[in-house]
Amino acid sequence: MSTSEAAVRERLTRALQERDEEIADRWVELQMEQALLDTDIGEAELREEADALIEALVPGLQSGVPVDRVVTSTPGLHEAVVGLSMRRARAGATPTATSLAVLAIKEALLKAVQRDTRDAEELFASAVFMNRLLDVAGALSFETYVEGREEIIRRQSQQLMEQSTPVVRLWRQVLAVPLIGTLDTARTQVVMENLLQAIQDHEALVAIIDITGVPTVDTAVAQHLMQTVNAVRLMGADCVISGVRPSIAQTIAQLGIDLSTILTRATLADALAAAIKLMDGPGPDGDEGDGR
Repeated sequence: MSTSEAAVRERLTRALQERDEEIADRWVELQMEQALLDTDIGEAELREEADALIEALVPGLQSGVPVDRVVTSTPGLHEAVVGLSMRRARAGATPTATSLAVLAIKEALLKAVQRDTRDAEELFASAVFMNRLLDVAGALSFETYVEGREEIIRRQSQQLMEQSTPVVRLWRQVLAVPLIGTLDTARTQVVMENLLQAIQDHEALVAIIDITGVPTVDTAVAQHLMQTVNAVRLMGADCVISGVRPSIAQTIAQLGIDLSTILTRATLADALAAAIKLMDGPGPDGDEGDGR
């Protein structure tokens, strides 16, 4: 580390320690003035973020780590930037606004440095150092935001997928999964996990997979159905596929898909009747009606 860089680090560290409240106030003010939020994040939360980031900058500057690695190599500073970005992502701010919000601290910090020196060379050196330091923070916040939003979207998609494939208890020890829409690999996995868990929870003997809402059945969909049926059988339960419409039956026959080992029915009602026969139990009008 050169003597000039050491002097810049010392100057910035002193400003952060002695004028922390001033820097935090100015940073919050800049974010609100420049409309960098687009969210309902309040001033109090902004101040907490500012205090955390300013506090984390001090050990980063004192560490002696090369300026380009200060943000990524200082745990507290890295955590402060990542936490800020994730909060903005959850609040719905844009990645650009999030990155610019982090970069806005440059102006607040430089203004604090100007109170200690008016020397042009010192101010220029401080500005260059801050750019190198905080540009990394801005890039990290942008990257974290994008990854965070992708994770949020994946989690929401998973939740929607689970909600769109409910397992319904039709009868005592008879479950059904009404499928609507395309059955792809990801959804098959969700269906399988939910159904197998429900079979265990309800001690089910028969599971009905209703494909009335599935628009088409091709080779891939048929394979997904077979996987689910095989998994159900491994749990010791029988499986019935209902909702096999004439068009689907014709497509399956034309594709040469072999579903001969699977019990199929045209309607959910027919499948329920078949399920009850499989259990050798009474029909819907029998004495066991209260078991539903």
